[in-house]
Amino acid sequence: MVGMDPSSRSLTLALALSISLHAVALSVHFKLPDIIRDKYVSPPLEVVLVNSKTRAEPVKPDVLAQANLDGGGNTDENRRAKTPLPVLKEAEPGADTKRAAQRVQELEAQQLKMMTQLQAAKNVPAAEQAKVATASEAPQPRISGQDLATNALAIARMEAQISRQLDEYNKRPRKAFIGARAREYRFAQYVEDWRLKVERIGNLNYPDDARGRVYGSLVLTVSIKADGSLDAVEVRRSSGHQILDRAAERIVKMASPYASFPANIKRDTDILVITRTWTFAPGDKLFGE
Repeated sequence: MVGMDPSSRSLTLALALSISLHAVALSVHFKLPDIIRDKYVSPPLEVVLVNSKTRAEPVKPDVLAQANLDGGGNTDENRRAKTPLPVLKEAEPGADTKRAAQRVQELEAQQLKMMTQLQAAKNVPAAEQAKVATASEAPQPRISGQDLATNALAIARMEAQISRQLDEYNKRPRKAFIGARAREYRFAQYVEDWRLKVERIGNLNYPDDARGRVYGSLVLTVSIKADGSLDAVEVRRSSGHQILDRAAERIVKMASPYASFPANIKRDTDILVITRTWTFAPGDKLFGE
Protein backbone atom coordinates (compact mmCIF):
# COMPACT_ATOMS: atom_id res chain seq x y z
CA MET A 1 0.00 0.00 0.00
CA VAL A 2 2.76 2.39 -1.06
CA GLY A 3 1.66 5.93 -1.63
CA MET A 4 -1.65 5.37 0.26
CA ASP A 5 -2.74 8.00 2.67
CA PRO A 6 -2.27 6.92 6.31
CA SER A 7 -5.98 7.48 7.13
CA SER A 8 -7.13 5.36 4.18
CA ARG A 9 -4.69 2.63 5.17
CA SER A 10 -6.16 2.52 8.68
CA LEU A 11 -9.76 2.29 7.34
CA THR A 12 -8.86 -0.61 5.06
CA LEU A 13 -7.25 -2.55 7.87
CA ALA A 14 -10.25 -1.94 10.12
CA LEU A 15 -12.66 -3.26 7.47
CA ALA A 16 -10.60 -6.37 6.87
CA LEU A 17 -10.40 -7.07 10.61
CA SER A 18 -14.17 -6.60 11.03
CA ILE A 19 -14.96 -9.00 8.20
CA SER A 20 -12.65 -11.62 9.68
CA LEU A 21 -14.24 -11.35 13.13
CA HIS A 22 -17.77 -11.67 11.73
CA ALA A 23 -16.78 -14.76 9.75
CA VAL A 24 -15.39 -16.40 12.87
CA ALA A 25 -18.51 -15.51 14.90
CA LEU A 26 -20.88 -16.97 12.30
CA SER A 27 -18.97 -20.26 12.16
CA VAL A 28 -19.36 -20.91 15.87
CA HIS A 29 -22.44 -23.17 16.97
CA PHE A 30 -23.65 -23.48 20.54
CA LYS A 31 -24.87 -26.91 21.79
CA LEU A 32 -25.85 -28.19 25.25
CA PRO A 33 -23.65 -30.92 26.68
CA ASP A 34 -25.13 -34.45 26.43
CA ILE A 35 -25.30 -34.79 30.21
CA ILE A 36 -27.46 -31.69 30.60
CA ARG A 37 -29.68 -32.60 27.62
CA ASP A 38 -30.36 -36.12 28.89
CA LYS A 39 -31.18 -34.74 32.30
CA TYR A 40 -33.68 -32.04 31.38
CA VAL A 41 -35.13 -33.21 28.03
CA SER A 42 -37.61 -36.19 28.20
CA PRO A 43 -38.03 -38.58 25.29
CA PRO A 44 -41.37 -38.19 23.44
CA LEU A 45 -44.20 -40.61 24.43
CA GLU A 46 -47.18 -41.52 22.31
CA VAL A 47 -50.70 -41.28 23.73
CA VAL A 48 -52.96 -44.29 23.04
CA LEU A 49 -56.34 -45.59 24.29
CA VAL A 50 -56.32 -48.99 26.00
CA ASN A 51 -59.33 -51.29 26.57
CA SER A 52 -58.03 -52.81 29.83
CA LYS A 53 -56.18 -51.77 32.97
CA THR A 54 -54.07 -53.25 35.79
CA ARG A 55 -53.45 -52.32 39.42
CA ALA A 56 -49.67 -52.18 38.95
CA GLU A 57 -48.09 -49.29 37.12
CA PRO A 58 -45.55 -50.11 34.39
CA VAL A 59 -41.95 -49.37 35.41
CA LYS A 60 -40.92 -48.17 31.96
CA PRO A 61 -44.02 -47.10 30.05
CA ASP A 62 -43.86 -47.13 26.29
CA VAL A 63 -46.79 -44.83 25.73
CA LEU A 64 -49.21 -42.60 27.64
CA ALA A 65 -52.76 -43.94 28.14
CA GLN A 66 -55.96 -43.16 30.07
CA ALA A 67 -55.30 -46.06 32.50
CA ASN A 68 -52.40 -48.16 33.82
CA LEU A 69 -51.72 -51.26 31.73
CA ASP A 70 -48.71 -53.36 32.71
CA GLY A 71 -48.55 -55.93 29.93
CA GLY A 72 -51.33 -57.60 28.01
CA GLY A 73 -52.12 -59.50 24.87
CA ASN A 74 -51.36 -63.12 23.99
CA THR A 75 -47.66 -62.93 23.04
CA ASP A 76 -44.39 -62.17 24.81
CA GLU A 77 -42.97 -60.36 21.82
CA ASN A 78 -42.58 -56.61 21.85
CA ARG A 79 -45.55 -55.65 19.72
CA ARG A 80 -48.00 -52.77 19.57
CA ALA A 81 -51.74 -53.41 19.37
CA LYS A 82 -53.47 -52.20 16.25
CA THR A 83 -57.06 -51.33 15.49
CA PRO A 84 -59.35 -54.31 14.69
CA LEU A 85 -61.27 -52.30 12.12
CA PRO A 86 -60.77 -53.36 8.51
CA VAL A 87 -58.85 -51.20 6.11
CA LEU A 88 -61.30 -49.23 4.02
CA LYS A 89 -60.79 -49.35 0.32
CA GLU A 90 -60.11 -45.95 -1.12
CA ALA A 91 -62.84 -44.70 -3.37
CA GLU A 92 -61.87 -44.86 -6.99
CA PRO A 93 -61.97 -41.44 -8.60
CA GLY A 94 -64.95 -41.12 -10.91
CA ALA A 95 -66.70 -44.27 -9.59
CA ASP A 96 -70.01 -42.46 -9.05
CA THR A 97 -69.93 -41.14 -12.60
CA LYS A 98 -69.28 -44.61 -13.98
CA ARG A 99 -72.19 -46.11 -12.02
CA ALA A 100 -74.52 -43.36 -13.18
CA ALA A 101 -73.52 -43.89 -16.80
CA GLN A 102 -74.03 -47.65 -16.48
CA ARG A 103 -77.50 -47.10 -14.99
CA VAL A 104 -78.43 -44.79 -17.87
CA GLN A 105 -77.37 -47.45 -20.36
CA GLU A 106 -79.52 -50.07 -18.62
CA LEU A 107 -82.57 -47.80 -18.68
CA GLU A 108 -82.04 -46.99 -22.35
CA ALA A 109 -81.82 -50.71 -23.16
CA GLN A 110 -85.09 -51.41 -21.30
CA GLN A 111 -86.81 -48.53 -23.12
CA LEU A 112 -85.60 -49.81 -26.48
CA LYS A 113 -86.92 -53.30 -25.70
CA MET A 114 -90.35 -51.95 -24.77
CA MET A 115 -90.53 -49.85 -27.94
CA THR A 116 -89.66 -52.90 -30.02
CA GLN A 117 -92.45 -54.94 -28.41
CA LEU A 118 -95.00 -52.18 -28.99
CA GLN A 119 -93.95 -51.83 -32.62
CA ALA A 120 -94.25 -55.58 -33.15
CA ALA A 121 -97.76 -55.50 -31.72
CA LYS A 122 -98.76 -52.77 -34.16
CA ASN A 123 -97.44 -54.73 -37.13
CA VAL A 124 -99.81 -57.71 -36.69
CA PRO A 125 -101.13 -58.75 -40.13
CA ALA A 126 -104.54 -57.36 -41.00
CA ALA A 127 -105.84 -60.86 -41.71
CA GLU A 128 -105.17 -61.96 -38.17
CA GLN A 129 -106.79 -58.81 -36.80
CA ALA A 130 -109.89 -59.49 -38.89
CA LYS A 131 -109.93 -63.08 -37.67
CA VAL A 132 -109.79 -61.93 -34.07
CA ALA A 133 -112.57 -59.39 -34.66
CA THR A 134 -114.73 -62.03 -36.32
CA ALA A 135 -114.22 -64.42 -33.44
CA SER A 136 -115.13 -61.76 -30.90
CA GLU A 137 -118.24 -60.78 -32.84
CA ALA A 138 -119.43 -64.37 -33.33
CA PRO A 139 -122.73 -65.01 -31.53
CA GLN A 140 -122.38 -66.87 -28.26
CA PRO A 141 -124.50 -69.99 -27.74
CA ARG A 142 -127.68 -69.21 -25.82
CA ILE A 143 -128.23 -70.96 -22.50
CA SER A 144 -131.70 -72.30 -21.95
CA GLY A 145 -133.68 -72.03 -18.76
CA GLN A 146 -133.39 -75.78 -18.21
CA ASP A 147 -129.58 -75.57 -18.27
CA LEU A 148 -129.65 -72.76 -15.73
CA ALA A 149 -131.92 -74.77 -13.48
CA THR A 150 -129.69 -77.83 -13.79
CA ASN A 151 -126.58 -75.81 -12.92
CA ALA A 152 -128.32 -74.19 -9.95
CA LEU A 153 -129.45 -77.58 -8.69
CA ALA A 154 -125.90 -78.97 -8.98
CA ILE A 155 -124.52 -75.99 -7.04
CA ALA A 156 -127.17 -76.43 -4.34
CA ARG A 157 -126.33 -80.11 -4.00
CA MET A 158 -122.64 -79.29 -3.68
CA GLU A 159 -123.33 -76.66 -1.01
CA ALA A 160 -125.54 -79.11 0.89
CA GLN A 161 -122.83 -81.77 0.75
CA ILE A 162 -120.18 -79.37 2.02
CA SER A 163 -122.49 -78.19 4.80
CA ARG A 164 -123.28 -81.79 5.80
CA GLN A 165 -119.57 -82.67 5.91
CA LEU A 166 -118.88 -79.66 8.11
CA ASP A 167 -121.70 -80.60 10.45
CA GLU A 168 -120.46 -84.18 10.67
CA TYR A 169 -116.94 -82.97 11.40
CA ASN A 170 -118.17 -80.56 14.07
CA LYS A 171 -120.28 -83.29 15.66
CA ARG A 172 -117.40 -85.75 15.65
CA PRO A 173 -116.42 -86.61 19.25
CA ARG A 174 -113.23 -85.09 20.57
CA LYS A 175 -110.93 -87.96 21.46
CA ALA A 176 -107.81 -88.04 23.62
CA PHE A 177 -105.46 -90.99 23.11
CA ILE A 178 -103.57 -92.12 26.21
CA GLY A 179 -100.67 -94.54 26.10
CA ALA A 180 -98.44 -95.91 28.83
CA ARG A 181 -95.91 -93.01 28.70
CA ALA A 182 -95.78 -89.23 29.08
CA ARG A 183 -99.38 -88.35 30.00
CA GLU A 184 -100.69 -85.07 31.36
CA TYR A 185 -101.43 -85.06 35.08
CA ARG A 186 -105.18 -84.58 34.59
CA PHE A 187 -105.30 -87.72 32.43
CA ALA A 188 -102.74 -89.64 34.50
CA GLN A 189 -104.85 -89.59 37.66
CA TYR A 190 -108.00 -90.74 35.86
CA VAL A 191 -106.15 -93.52 34.00
CA GLU A 192 -104.50 -94.72 37.21
CA ASP A 193 -107.85 -94.97 38.98
CA TRP A 194 -109.25 -96.84 35.96
CA ARG A 195 -106.30 -99.29 35.96
CA LEU A 196 -106.69 -100.06 39.66
CA LYS A 197 -110.39 -100.83 39.19
CA VAL A 198 -109.74 -103.16 36.24
CA GLU A 199 -107.00 -104.98 38.17
CA ARG A 200 -109.29 -105.43 41.19
CA ILE A 201 -112.15 -106.78 39.10
CA GLY A 202 -109.75 -108.96 37.07
CA ASN A 203 -108.17 -110.60 40.11
CA LEU A 204 -111.63 -111.30 41.54
CA ASN A 205 -112.77 -112.81 38.23
CA TYR A 206 -109.60 -114.50 36.99
CA PRO A 207 -110.48 -116.98 34.17
CA ASP A 208 -110.86 -120.44 35.69
CA ASP A 209 -109.67 -122.22 32.55
CA ALA A 210 -106.33 -120.34 32.73
CA ARG A 211 -105.55 -120.78 36.41
CA GLY A 212 -102.21 -122.44 37.04
CA ARG A 213 -101.46 -123.25 33.41
CA VAL A 214 -101.89 -120.37 30.87
CA TYR A 215 -100.04 -117.03 31.17
CA GLY A 216 -99.21 -114.19 28.78
CA SER A 217 -99.45 -110.48 27.94
CA LEU A 218 -101.70 -108.61 25.52
CA VAL A 219 -102.26 -104.99 24.44
CA LEU A 220 -105.81 -103.72 24.92
CA THR A 221 -107.36 -100.44 23.72
CA VAL A 222 -110.37 -99.23 25.68
CA SER A 223 -112.55 -96.25 24.71
CA ILE A 224 -114.49 -94.55 27.54
CA LYS A 225 -117.16 -91.88 27.12
CA ALA A 226 -117.39 -88.72 29.20
CA ASP A 227 -120.11 -90.21 31.45
CA GLY A 228 -117.88 -93.21 32.22
CA SER A 229 -119.72 -95.69 30.02
CA LEU A 230 -117.74 -98.08 27.83
CA ASP A 231 -117.62 -97.17 24.13
CA ALA A 232 -115.38 -99.91 22.66
CA VAL A 233 -112.84 -102.60 23.55
CA GLU A 234 -110.24 -103.89 21.09
CA VAL A 235 -107.32 -106.32 21.38
CA ARG A 236 -104.46 -104.57 19.60
CA ARG A 237 -101.91 -107.34 20.16
CA SER A 238 -102.92 -110.84 21.09
CA SER A 239 -101.34 -112.81 23.92
CA GLY A 240 -101.30 -115.89 21.71
CA HIS A 241 -104.01 -117.49 23.85
CA GLN A 242 -107.60 -116.83 22.92
CA ILE A 243 -108.73 -117.65 26.43
CA LEU A 244 -106.67 -114.76 27.83
CA ASP A 245 -107.76 -112.30 25.10
CA ARG A 246 -111.46 -113.04 25.69
CA ALA A 247 -110.96 -112.88 29.47
CA ALA A 248 -109.36 -109.43 29.23
CA GLU A 249 -112.27 -108.07 27.17
CA ARG A 250 -114.77 -109.60 29.60
CA ILE A 251 -113.03 -108.12 32.66
CA VAL A 252 -112.99 -104.58 31.17
CA LYS A 253 -116.72 -104.85 30.41
CA MET A 254 -117.46 -106.18 33.90
CA ALA A 255 -115.61 -103.23 35.48
CA SER A 256 -117.73 -100.65 33.62
CA PRO A 257 -119.19 -98.14 34.05
CA TYR A 258 -116.24 -96.10 35.19
CA ALA A 259 -116.05 -92.68 36.81
CA SER A 260 -117.27 -89.78 34.68
CA PHE A 261 -114.65 -87.35 33.41
CA PRO A 262 -113.65 -84.53 35.76
CA ALA A 263 -114.27 -80.98 34.56
CA ASN A 264 -110.67 -80.39 33.45
CA ILE A 265 -110.92 -83.38 31.05
CA LYS A 266 -114.54 -82.97 30.00
CA ARG A 267 -113.95 -79.41 28.70
CA ASP A 268 -112.00 -80.65 25.66
CA THR A 269 -112.49 -84.46 25.55
CA ASP A 270 -115.57 -86.52 24.68
CA ILE A 271 -113.92 -89.95 24.46
CA LEU A 272 -110.78 -91.14 26.24
CA VAL A 273 -108.90 -93.88 24.35
CA ILE A 274 -106.56 -95.81 26.68
CA THR A 275 -104.03 -98.33 25.37
CA ARG A 276 -102.33 -100.51 28.00
CA THR A 277 -100.51 -103.83 28.28
CA TRP A 278 -102.21 -106.40 30.53
CA THR A 279 -100.40 -109.42 31.89
CA PHE A 280 -101.86 -112.65 33.26
CA ALA A 281 -98.96 -113.67 35.48
CA PRO A 282 -98.05 -116.77 37.47
CA GLY A 283 -99.88 -116.84 40.75
CA ASP A 284 -103.07 -116.11 38.84
CA LYS A 285 -102.63 -112.34 39.06
CA LEU A 286 -103.65 -109.68 36.53
CA PHE A 287 -101.84 -106.35 36.37
CA GLY A 288 -101.58 -103.50 33.88
CA GLU A 289 -98.38 -101.83 32.76
